[in-house]
Amino acid sequence: MSKTSDSEVVRVSQKGQATIPKSLRDKLGIDAPGEVIFYEDGERIIVEPVPSIGELAGIHADESTESGEILETVAEEAQREREREEATFERLHPRRHGTDDE
Repeated sequence: MSKTSDSEVVRVSQKGQATIPKSLRDKLGIDAPGEVIFYEDGERIIVEPVPSIGELAGIHADESTESGEILETVAEEAQREREREEATFERLHPRRHGTDDE
């Protein structure tokens, strides 16, 4: 597996602990000590920083926002992120074409 500037291999301890590399913590604004959220997306584990109260202040809907518009926007951004991740995976793990047909 080739390494990109955004990926690093880390060891998982017997207790299931892994350290988020400093370069990624800095890039994503994850404070240490701090909190992150883990969730599944298909067969992937996603780790995201827990937003601060200040970052959440603008997320509520106001009178000009349609009901569900915020969730739709978040879902669209999550889909774009999945597509970026899939493109990165394909670039790092290209499929072999024509091996079965030749």
